[in-house]
Amino acid sequence: MVGFQTLFYKEILRFWKVATQTITAPIMTALLYLLIFGHALDEHVQVYPGVKYTAFLIPGLVMMSVLQNAFANSSSSLIQSKITGNLVFVLLPPLSHWELFSAYVLAAIVRGLAVGTGVFIVTAWLAKLSFVAPLWIVIFALLGAAMLGTMGLIAGIWAEKFDQLAAFQNFLIMPATFLSGVFYSIHSLPGVWQTVSHFNPFFYMIDGFRYGFFGQSDVDPVLSLTVVTIFFALLATLAVQMLKRGYKLRH
Repeated sequence: MVGFQTLFYKEILRFWKVATQTITAPIMTALLYLLIFGHALDEHVQVYPGVKYTAFLIPGLVMMSVLQNAFANSSSSLIQSKITGNLVFVLLPPLSHWELFSAYVLAAIVRGLAVGTGVFIVTAWLAKLSFVAPLWIVIFALLGAAMLGTMGLIAGIWAEKFDQLAAFQNFLIMPATFLSGVFYSIHSLPGVWQTVSHFNPFFYMIDGFRYGFFGQSDVDPVLSLTVVTIFFALLATLAVQMLKRGYKLRH
């Protein structure tokens, strides 16, 4: 386990050394979202009975920050290693594909949860929040971070330059995140867009996470947990196979 521990420690240090950029900046971005949308809509929108819009928005912003930063951590690490040429120093040691997968994804989870916790700390005082089912909050935060960390790993393996990684993030991750119900309930959408939303796995992560706070959700949290678990298992299988075969890693 020494190799795994070393790679995991290296990945933690990689984002912690520039914490202003990797931790503080996303927290400030989420706070700005809350201040703008909360101020504009708090008195005009009520998604759940008895829940103010600002309170509704906070869990969505926390989870959005967790997902985006977990993806950014693993994807940026691999693409930087490829472009700078130091990926060889990761591949030369006798690390198994499972150790590589675990180190990258666990580090992504740590960064995602660190940013999410920071967002919660700086926004929670702006609204009254409840914690109806805290276990659901923890489960969906961990699963969501793991899933996006795995997606970041896949994107980092596939991409050969920053433009390709940016396209993956701008045309897949960002739209899926913003159209997942962070800022609204899907029940406020027209019927066809409600149907489309049910094909977005990010929706189930956000909705299940929010259920842990209010005990209210757009779909059954058990269904959300099932969908997220299945997607994570599929993505993890793909990522491990890519690492095992050295896809775009060993030339």
